[in-house]
Amino acid sequence: MALKFQIVPVTPFQQNCSILWCDATRRAAVVDAGGDIARIETVVEQLGVSVEKLLLTHGHIDHAGAAAALAAKLGVKIEGPQKAETFWLDQLPQQGSMFGFPASAPLTPDRWLEEGDTVSVGDETLAVIHCPGHTPGHVVFYSESAGLLVAGDVLFAGSIGRTDFPMGNHDDLIAAIRGKLFKLPDATVVIPGHGPNTTIGVERASNPFVADARYR
Repeated sequence: MALKFQIVPVTPFQQNCSILWCDATRRAAVVDAGGDIARIETVVEQLGVSVEKLLLTHGHIDHAGAAAALAAKLGVKIEGPQKAETFWLDQLPQQGSMFGFPASAPLTPDRWLEEGDTVSVGDETLAVIHCPGHTPGHVVFYSESAGLLVAGDVLFAGSIGRTDFPMGNHDDLIAAIRGKLFKLPDATVVIPGHGPNTTIGVERASNPFVADARYR
């Protein structure tokens, strides 16, 4: 496949920051730069790719806390999440203080994303899917050609995103997973926001929260 990825765990929460790149052009995007900028830059250098943008799935501090600083350092723009995520991005300073993260200013991306939009990484194109529930403006990124889904904190190996935060909604999250993500091919590799990768097929078959058997 032409779209490649490398996971870089960042922050004390071990959030899966992802570097996606187009093998043909060596142009890359960093998804969810939550912290540890030096670690992200080291991996980018090792890969020999050129970062052309940052992408955000949602506005929690471990996913977005270092995005503005990294974008400014690299001279690139930030795309995503969906505009309802203003609620969380405006509170990045308070989130950082609450969890002991480095100071982070409120963030407004250069481009808000909506359901049906696309983002480019080099010559590759990813579809934007709005998946509210964990947070109101959460988006995920899907590459049909690579069979790859960057899922943020929507779907995990054997679990789903928390919905007990402000503006979380359990019913919305279940609807997004079952109504949108489970329509993707079973072989689709899922990069979650934390923990090991999985596939759509495995989660449809065995995830205790959203497996098909639970809804028959």
